[in-house]
Amino acid sequence: MVFDQRVGRKIIDRILTFEPMSLILIAVAAGGLFLFLQLTGEVIEGDTHAFDEQFLLLLRSAADPVNPIGPNWLPHAMDDITALGGVTVLSLMTAMVVGYLLLARRGKIALFTLVSVAGGWALSAALKVGVARPRPDIVPHLVEVHDLSFPSGHAMVSAATYLTLGALLSRAEPTRTTRFYTIGVAIFLTFIIGLSRVYLGVHYPTDVLGGWCAGATWALICWLIARRYIAQTPG
Repeated sequence: MVFDQRVGRKIIDRILTFEPMSLILIAVAAGGLFLFLQLTGEVIEGDTHAFDEQFLLLLRSAADPVNPIGPNWLPHAMDDITALGGVTVLSLMTAMVVGYLLLARRGKIALFTLVSVAGGWALSAALKVGVARPRPDIVPHLVEVHDLSFPSGHAMVSAATYLTLGALLSRAEPTRTTRFYTIGVAIFLTFIIGLSRVYLGVHYPTDVLGGWCAGATWALICWLIARRYIAQTPG
């Protein structure tokens, strides 16, 4: 009984050392994880299939599903946008941010940033293999793809990368306005990249939603760790 009381007191003391905002963000991360697990279960059971296919058909011409809706320039624009979530662009972005942090003598946060982004990519690949959902075949793909569908790698990896970089870089911003702007840009990029994958017909909408949930949760967890244990330490 004495041991249980000591353990309980240590847990309570540990919780009380967190700021209220940290506790809120932990709750948000837990909610994101719960939503992802629920969505994954629905996808595996096939409960979302009808909705997914109907949504994809809404984005194509009723006369010919080869033709996407919208003006002629939109497919090309979506192709350009989706490249922002590709491995090449994200690798360059990460390398430039890590280089900046190293030049600023922030070696610990630079290493943590690199590990956080790489970990998000590895987790995305593992989840795809675990769920093993085939790509949509109800509409022709407007770009070439080869891997599995759930969660969307572009949606998850762009969320894990841009949100992690945005959150970590925002801590160096001098004003609240610029901090919000940095985070806002990261969220906007993540959002339009996910939308482009559905428009191009290479992902179901639930693939993208799952990628957003998993990637944002991963980025939030990484930011919480950096905020408490790394970003406050010099070097």
